[in-house]
Amino acid sequence: MGNKMTTPKEYRIYVIRLDERVLASKKFSRENPNRNPTKPCVYVGSTFHSPEKRYEQHLTTKLGNSFVRLWHQGLHKQMTAKQPVFLTREEAKAHEAALAERLRRRGFGVWSR
Repeated sequence: MGNKMTTPKEYRIYVIRLDERVLASKKFSRENPNRNPTKPCVYVGSTFHSPEKRYEQHLTTKLGNSFVRLWHQGLHKQMTAKQPVFLTREEAKAHEAALAERLRRRGFGVWSR
């Protein structure tokens, strides 16, 4: 009976660009009352999958966010690449929320759940 070694999960933050037609959603607009029209709309999330795989899940599974499914314009690769890797879901979720708030304060339209 041997011990089974498991690899710890690594959690990543990802950013998906959204078409600004998402602003037609009252729910999205309410979350972003101070959006600067020169800044993009984005979805911020965290995952233990690669950002590319998680993006694909948004589009093809029930695990996807409806704003992403309807208004996706691809991963924001530059923002996604800048994010650190986390060893716990809690750390990743805290960073996700902080990044979403920082972007919102900078005038981005942001959705994060």
